[in-house]
Amino acid sequence: MHMKINKILVISVIVSTIFVNNDLLEAETVGYDFTGERIQYGIQPVGKSEYNNLGTVDLKGVKASLLTIKSKILFVDVTEKIFYSPETSLPYRTERINSGLWIKEYRTEEYDQNKFTVVIKKFKGKNLIKVKEKVIKTNGPIQNMNTLLFYLRKQPNLKLGWHFTAKVPNELELLELDLRLISIDEITVPAGKFQAYHFKSVPDTFEIWIDKRSPHVPLKIIVKGIVNCTILMKDTAFITNKLKRQDTIKSSDDT
Repeated sequence: MHMKINKILVISVIVSTIFVNNDLLEAETVGYDFTGERIQYGIQPVGKSEYNNLGTVDLKGVKASLLTIKSKILFVDVTEKIFYSPETSLPYRTERINSGLWIKEYRTEEYDQNKFTVVIKKFKGKNLIKVKEKVIKTNGPIQNMNTLLFYLRKQPNLKLGWHFTAKVPNELELLELDLRLISIDEITVPAGKFQAYHFKSVPDTFEIWIDKRSPHVPLKIIVKGIVNCTILMKDTAFITNKLKRQDTIKSSDDT
């Protein structure tokens, strides 16, 4: 049951940590701002998720962007916060709470992008007793799955064959994989029909489709494991807090 729960939580997209080239990140993330973006997803076979980008906050004296993700997957509620650099999109801290009828788990990840480490702590039970702590060190800056999506969305002039190598923590260990742009597809999700960049990982653990048009919203994600699942975009909007106005991004069927 414990292994199945871990695989189900992968569905919420925020479960893994990615290593990418820092020079590329520094050069290609400048000038993008996703503040006010909200995306709703359906999760197959059973579930739903909503992502919200809340903009800049103070994190222990450091300016950080904050996004939240709230998911319902079968009997498990997942609430996540991701604090990351507005300039590089590299994560500073993540927090995740899993709760259900007989489940209560809390997980934190603290990133040091100078030392290339992430400290993972896991807590369980009603009183959230710490049950695990692990320091993972690698040879370059560390990403997390959600900020990795920002990285993909910010790449200019993507061409077939574009790829990069990643190291992904699988629970408390590292898995090396390659993420490659393999095709440009026309896909249909609940939000409509879109032209999409299609990325696939090697080993074959997940696939990602993002809208070919700016702002390159993630449209579909397939996670492969003991429990396979598909995440499909239902709706997305940019909410401008200052103007109190909501601009919905339309699919190609509406243009």
